[in-house]
Amino acid sequence: MFFYLTILIIFLTTILPVLIAVAYFTLIERQILSHIQKRQGPNIVGFYGLLQPLADGIKLLLKESILPRSSNLAIFIFAPIFTFTLALAGWTVIPFGEGIVLSDINIGILYIFAVSSLGVHSVIMAGWASNSKYAFLGALRSAAQMISYEISLGVTILSVLLCANSLNISEIVLSQNNNWYCFALLPMFILFFICTLAETNRHPFDLPEAEAELVSGYNVEYSAMGFALFFLAEYSNIILMCMLSALFFLGGWYPLFNLTFIPGIIWLVLKSLIFVYMFVIVRGILPRYRYDQLMRLGWKVFLPLSLGFFFILATLLISLNAT
Repeated sequence: MFFYLTILIIFLTTILPVLIAVAYFTLIERQILSHIQKRQGPNIVGFYGLLQPLADGIKLLLKESILPRSSNLAIFIFAPIFTFTLALAGWTVIPFGEGIVLSDINIGILYIFAVSSLGVHSVIMAGWASNSKYAFLGALRSAAQMISYEISLGVTILSVLLCANSLNISEIVLSQNNNWYCFALLPMFILFFICTLAETNRHPFDLPEAEAELVSGYNVEYSAMGFALFFLAEYSNIILMCMLSALFFLGGWYPLFNLTFIPGIIWLVLKSLIFVYMFVIVRGILPRYRYDQLMRLGWKVFLPLSLGFFFILATLLISLNAT
């Protein structure tokens, strides 16, 4: 009985809010893109389209799941489930306020790294098990891209860890009580945001899902709930990255202008929404990179820049501590 009660509490406090956030992130994205492109967005289902995400979810739930005859069925079915599970697992160490966290472990950053690195395996499984050239090529692209930009992403986070002197996400936020890291670590802040775009396969780095070349990338053979699980995992990872950006660089739940009467969790959500808006704006205004440009940017530009700034920061901190 206690086990089922624990599962219910985890679902109500973590999984359900994330699923609701993902649903309405899609609505916000479609509305913003419609204004950028001067067209009508979702405005029929519910007031101002508020019930559109619910209608889309019901549509995907009721559709028939098509299983390709030549695919490896066991891995083909397991891949989207594994992807969705990993996407939700990362939220267990995210603090929404001081003491408001499901699992406040001292190695929260290492846990996030471990979970995000496992996402590459699910992409490869989906592309290979589909037995489709388009899906497999999209999986190879996605894996190479995620591994390449994960290195630069990790180096930028190491700079935050040097300043906070802790791997605990809550302590990183507490160390920004008087000074946000987005000012002291401005170059790393910019690199971190761009790397999150590439890590989540978002525009202008959405080469694994390039419609003109690969139709839909590694999930091209998926339909109904299989596609929905990949879709939910992708948008859950985007919101997670936006939340991490706010926690690492914008002071987390600490208020602006000493407006302490507003709860900290509201401040964290508002700061995360800034990055959500930037994700959508970037999709609406920037063209897609070529794949060779994407890899060259990751290995020849971002990695040397992040490593150089990291060594400069480490040298300055060591010299300051020595004096």
